[in-house]
Amino acid sequence: MSSGPDAAAVGRLRALFDGDGLPEADALPRWLAPLPRAVENLGLSLAPAVVATNLVGTVFGFWYYRFQFAAEPLAAWPLVPDSPVATLFIALSLGLWSLGRSNEVVDALAFFGCWKLGLWTPFVLLVFADGFLATTALPMYAFLLGSHLMMVVEAFVIHRYSDFPVGAVAVAVAWYGLNDLVDYFVPVVGTPHHTLLPGQRIVDGTITHLSPTHELAAAGAVVLTLTATFLTLATRVKKLEAR
Repeated sequence: MSSGPDAAAVGRLRALFDGDGLPEADALPRWLAPLPRAVENLGLSLAPAVVATNLVGTVFGFWYYRFQFAAEPLAAWPLVPDSPVATLFIALSLGLWSLGRSNEVVDALAFFGCWKLGLWTPFVLLVFADGFLATTALPMYAFLLGSHLMMVVEAFVIHRYSDFPVGAVAVAVAWYGLNDLVDYFVPVVGTPHHTLLPGQRIVDGTITHLSPTHELAAAGAVVLTLTATFLTLATRVKKLEAR
């Protein structure tokens, strides 16, 4: 008697992985499409849940940045919450795709954001682990590490429904290049606006920046912006070659 419902449940579960009704995957090399096809299919099949999860992450991220917002000039606020903006981009990208209204600019911004912040945050969490663990509870530290790495996984689903046209990539390069510029080199107002790192202090409303922490974080950010540019344009080229 129970085999019918059980079989139906198994069938529904299998359908999440089989890719029926989803965009066909282009023949991309593994270094551009590293996820197993079943994982790509699962992410696309569960797009509404993934969108909701990222929106919750966006709200949490803005809350997480509340102390930095208080110390930053209002003009810098749009450039401060890098990770929450990245999760908002991927939520918009998947949400628009699921509604049949994909936007290539949003898709490119989502890839850049998930790749860059999904790796930059674990990079600084590991490089400056002693400093972070001195002020951050281990469960929160582990959550930040794991949730940001999942953003990288999300980045490699986007190629299934986006061709990363050059114009869209140019917009993403401009946005994340501007972020690098004001975060580390030429701030809009006040001091550089990157995420607070161990050793930084807010003194009389001004945020301090220590060396070499600042330079290491800057190097990681710039490298990730460059590699995101390469990966999106390489995906574009490989898709055109395969057609």
